[in-house]
Amino acid sequence: MNVKAYVDKIVRGAKKASRKTAIADTSAKNAALEQMALNLINSKEMLMAENEKDIKAAEENGLSSAMIDRLKLTGPRIDAMAEGIREVINLSDPVGEIMEEITRPNGLGIQKIRVPIGVIIIIYESRPNVTADAASLCLKTGNATILRGGKESIHSNIAIYRQISSALEEVGFDKNAIQVIETVDREAVGYLLKADEYADLVIPRGGEGLIRNVVENSTIPVIKHYKGVCHVYVDEFADPDMARGVCLNSKLQRPGTCNAMETMLVHEKISGSFLPDIYKGMSDAGVELRGCEKSRKIVSEIEPATEEDWSEEYLEKILSVKVVSSIDDAIEHISAYGSSHSEAIITEDKSNAKKFTNEVDSAAVYVNASTRFTDGFEFGMGAEIGISTDKLHARGPMGLKELTSYKYIIRGTGQLRQ
Repeated sequence: MNVKAYVDKIVRGAKKASRKTAIADTSAKNAALEQMALNLINSKEMLMAENEKDIKAAEENGLSSAMIDRLKLTGPRIDAMAEGIREVINLSDPVGEIMEEITRPNGLGIQKIRVPIGVIIIIYESRPNVTADAASLCLKTGNATILRGGKESIHSNIAIYRQISSALEEVGFDKNAIQVIETVDREAVGYLLKADEYADLVIPRGGEGLIRNVVENSTIPVIKHYKGVCHVYVDEFADPDMARGVCLNSKLQRPGTCNAMETMLVHEKISGSFLPDIYKGMSDAGVELRGCEKSRKIVSEIEPATEEDWSEEYLEKILSVKVVSSIDDAIEHISAYGSSHSEAIITEDKSNAKKFTNEVDSAAVYVNASTRFTDGFEFGMGAEIGISTDKLHARGPMGLKELTSYKYIIRGTGQLRQ
């Protein structure tokens, strides 16, 4: 296969399809989404058979049981994919929304209108359900999509894509509005990331290594987050019971997610009573704690933390702990080691809460709540394409509105600039 020619055909097709997709009305997009959901449900046996090829290869290559579980497609998981698409149908279509509207003194009427971005490339790892999720969100927002999943799920991704592509054709859409890169050749990604003449945005979803590779090699704008080093600061004015509950939830509800707490900061004035209690709760749940010298003097069982621990995204049952002397000390630590993802303060003091939310520069800043809420569904978006720690265009959970741009429409009656 000539990989360059293959990718060139893909991106050209996507660019052409994007023009029609951008002007499709909501009912047409919803009809395509409904057909996609139906096709997935009606092809369960085929999807699971193709998925089994990926599972077998994963086992032969020694992938972990957790990774294999993420890869696996079962009947209920296929039903969940279809239900996810139908949930997107029920979401409000942001395309065409009037964001702002003014009339100038000279009579010019100016509208700021929400429009699709154009062609979006999504590069992701592992979970085949991302193929359906990403395709549905991008179609709803009038974008053409090019999907490139990991080699470990190649058979599953292609099988899902063929049902999606068939659905597009069945309802009269250009099938190139959603495409999957069907080769595992790494050269394909390199050519994709240089296709700035045809593509408008790249969204990588996966580990830090994948994301950094995309950022370093792309000539197309990238929205991303490298990792989630999230903090919970237990203030001197914290309610101990609330602090305990929030810390346990932030770490344990799903330790392998980017919005799970990785470092817990505790004010020295309450550390003597709080640390032994939270240590017991964490250790009983199988969490290994690594702490500073002050924390280890209070709870000797805490392992010593290294400098590297403060910036580590563990994604497992390991937690860094540091005793701080003030809220300023906590904010300084977050500024030095955080990833601008999600941070929380537990406090009953309103001025400290305000100081924390004003001075912590992260996509999501919480007062008295778990960091695990940084999620499109939990934010009322219905669904998300990922989390961004960037500051331009999108920040935090990215829902349908974050998959759009805008343009200005100006209406006049013959006005001339003087």
